[in-house]
Amino acid sequence: MAAVPVHRSNVCEILAKLGVSEYIPDLRKGEGVHDIEFVENSMSYDEFFRSFLLPNKPCLLGKHATEHWRSVKEWVLNDGTPNFEYIEAAFGDVTVPVANCGKEKYYAQPKQDMKMSDYLQYWKKHIEMDHNSPEGCLYLKDWHFTKAFPDYGAYTTPIYFKSDWLNEFWDHRQDQQGDDYRFVYMGPKGSWTPFHADVFRSYSWSANICGKKRWLFYPPGAEDHLRDTLGNLAYDVTSPEIDDLTKYPHRHKAGEPLEVIQESGQVIFVPSGWHHQVFNLEDTISINHNWLNGCNLDITWRFLQSELQAVQKSIEDCRDMEGWADQCQLIMKASTGMDYAEFFNYLHIISSHRLQSCNENRTDSTNTVSSRDKSDTPNVDSLGTHQVASCAVGSSERAPVLTNINDGNLSVNHFVFDLWRIQQILEDMIGNQEFKEIDSRLSQKPENLLQDIRTELDIA
Repeated sequence: MAAVPVHRSNVCEILAKLGVSEYIPDLRKGEGVHDIEFVENSMSYDEFFRSFLLPNKPCLLGKHATEHWRSVKEWVLNDGTPNFEYIEAAFGDVTVPVANCGKEKYYAQPKQDMKMSDYLQYWKKHIEMDHNSPEGCLYLKDWHFTKAFPDYGAYTTPIYFKSDWLNEFWDHRQDQQGDDYRFVYMGPKGSWTPFHADVFRSYSWSANICGKKRWLFYPPGAEDHLRDTLGNLAYDVTSPEIDDLTKYPHRHKAGEPLEVIQESGQVIFVPSGWHHQVFNLEDTISINHNWLNGCNLDITWRFLQSELQAVQKSIEDCRDMEGWADQCQLIMKASTGMDYAEFFNYLHIISSHRLQSCNENRTDSTNTVSSRDKSDTPNVDSLGTHQVASCAVGSSERAPVLTNINDGNLSVNHFVFDLWRIQQILEDMIGNQEFKEIDSRLSQKPENLLQDIRTELDIA
């Protein structure tokens, strides 16, 4: 098949086929969401994309997403409890981060490092003492398991979550600074996570390998009513303190949370910006990812802008000092985990993977056509939408999403969607004054990257 440029009308056709209007509302705040939908049976990626990713709606997936995982078979006993013996034999020597659920420090649970074998000994003792040991309730959280054991194969990311730009970015960074966003959590009955929204306002998913969790969700914006008179976000929305109107005067405006119980083997999808609090109702092990893609890219960009504004306000009295803008970026990265330069780097890497795949496929397609009789070359007017978007088929190394989304032609369409969304955000960034101030620190001119994308989509 000959490679054909993707014209604007064809991009619109592709977006329409995906159920995407050219305008994705800036505010996807859960309007009309009154419960957490249970997806008992598997669905196509395209269905999930339209039903949950684009509208930013939470859901709970049935056991179909995890039933074949190695971790489900090896980390759990027949009675559904953690297989401490196996876990200690396999991972007992590693150091893991452990939070104390009974203490609070700077609106978080203080952490310490423990040897896995020591933590498991604590956990077994805690169970023997009816979950009331003198050490308190300790929760193994944010363990970068995949980074520590890249070849173990504990699980396979469900297809719905495989368009994961955040971990694609981390995996392809040559410096490998920082951590990935793939975690294992292990904790006894009674362990919990305070009220929060996820890093970069990313999506997250959490699969219960064993045990049971209780989730409380508030849609984006409701958290503003769950701040105290000093502006601090509530730490525990189940505490009686939350009903003290002298401390939380607007609590009633937040309404009641959406609540769902997650059983063993089930997977919860947490949308961008939905604040949540989680309780382990049984001894529980879970696998979790934070992730971003084209559906919530604008939410992350908006979040970074608001974080920078907060930093600027906090050091406003130093604005006249040399290097103030750079200092603001430095503080934002320290507190948030990303600054504007790294966000552009992120977009650069993600788009470059896709653009290179386009070029590789175009070369392959041209070679294929040249080896055939010209009479076999299809008429452009007869091509279907997926054929017009042929640039989207390419190297799995450059664009892993293409092999991850195994829905045939849909992978092509979603690839075009990726480039279209990056183009939108780049256009907004280039017009942003604070972004212009760090232009000299960037590895490539944003305008050049934008032009490359426009050329690929043929809408310059």
